[in-house]
Amino acid sequence: MWRSGPVGSPAGPRPRTGCCAVDVLYETIAAIATAWGEAGVAIVRLSGPDAVALARTTLRFGPGGFPPPREMRLASLLDDTESVIDRVLVVHFAAPRSYTGEDVVEIHTHGGTLVVQLCLEALLRRGARLAEPGEFTKRAFLNGRIDLSQSEGVLGIIRSRSAEALRAAARTLSGELSEFVREIRDELLELQSGLEVGLDFPEGEAPHVDETTLLDAVATLKLGLQDLLDRCSLGLLLREGIRVVLSGRPNVGKSSLLNALLKQARAIVTALPGTTRDVIEEAITYRGVPIRLVDTAGLRTPVDEIEASGIERTKMELKQADICLWLLDGSVPLDDEELGYLRSLSEREHIVLLNKADKAHVVTEDDVHEIVPESSVISLSARTGEGLELLKEAILSIATGNGSLDAGLNVTARQLEDIRQSLNAIVEAETAAADGVGQDVVAGLLGSARGSLERLLGIACDDALLDSIFSRFCVGK
Repeated sequence: MWRSGPVGSPAGPRPRTGCCAVDVLYETIAAIATAWGEAGVAIVRLSGPDAVALARTTLRFGPGGFPPPREMRLASLLDDTESVIDRVLVVHFAAPRSYTGEDVVEIHTHGGTLVVQLCLEALLRRGARLAEPGEFTKRAFLNGRIDLSQSEGVLGIIRSRSAEALRAAARTLSGELSEFVREIRDELLELQSGLEVGLDFPEGEAPHVDETTLLDAVATLKLGLQDLLDRCSLGLLLREGIRVVLSGRPNVGKSSLLNALLKQARAIVTALPGTTRDVIEEAITYRGVPIRLVDTAGLRTPVDEIEASGIERTKMELKQADICLWLLDGSVPLDDEELGYLRSLSEREHIVLLNKADKAHVVTEDDVHEIVPESSVISLSARTGEGLELLKEAILSIATGNGSLDAGLNVTARQLEDIRQSLNAIVEAETAAADGVGQDVVAGLLGSARGSLERLLGIACDDALLDSIFSRFCVGK
């Protein structure tokens, strides 16, 4: 390792200054924080310097008065005529120990669309501004309560569709991603600084990082980033799901397999070849991971324009697939066209399925392995369900690289691209160092790698990026 201890930025986020810390933080914002509709409770959230004052003028408290921080008290919600609209519970989170880092007040009304809307309108009339989408979380970021990766972890929790995706998002929100990224960023900073300090000295007097130390340090950074990329790719997979395309010749059982995996008759199944003309997409969850199943038109020489269009869509889906399931009718001998399709499978992740295992097979797994030795081959029956669990396990194994699902970190496509760019710059730096190009060039590439990680953390960003990220949140978050 190049260094023995952490350097550079502190362990946690700090309040932002410069391009993104703005006058808007002096405004007090309000929004409904719960889903619209009838429910047991609805919550209106206030954040900003006037949150307490606005709550005091909108609510009437009993003898105990306004609640001290983190204590919930009963109050009456008033309209403009001082009439009581509702009996509510109020809690105050004092700055800086609140979600946003500002004074936050939550008003818990009875559930229902009218009373919570009247509460919000009363606060807006008294001077609060309606919050923009994601503005509470944006303020938490701007005030240094969380960094940008943790902010997006909040969105990951909101959008989780499986238990595994939720756990990955929770790991990101807890700071596991930030800690890993910040450690690599700090190592990059120290190594880059060690190289650049020599540029300010006269030739022959400059401190020098020897080639072996430099190559070892860059190799260690590359391994760390590759590990991070693998964990984040897994996290993205847990959230977005595995796109699995069912493909093959007509009448090999693709639609029957879709129905069997869904445990419902979603696709039409007939003995006539070419029944499926369009793409059918459905999803299942297996061991907490979403699997997006795509049934497609059978590949053959089309008999009409409609079938030709369906086959073109099949080819497009195959290009976008994470995994291709190529179905064979094991009870029918392979012809030359089928052999050609099989040999083309090496270009993508795939599993060959010998369907109709409930019938006598003339094509065996050994036969398929002779044609495509690298392929995974599974015998199954869409009619009886034989082999379906084995298939789902194989899909999961290929998609996760046999890794543990517990290692995944929730990321967005933007964050994953930042990590890829950082890794690419490190690879270039390693090549430059090995070729003896010059330590100034290596230092520049290390700086590019560091910049990508700082963009991920929100250390280096602009308003357009922040607006894009936080606009995806709901208004009350």
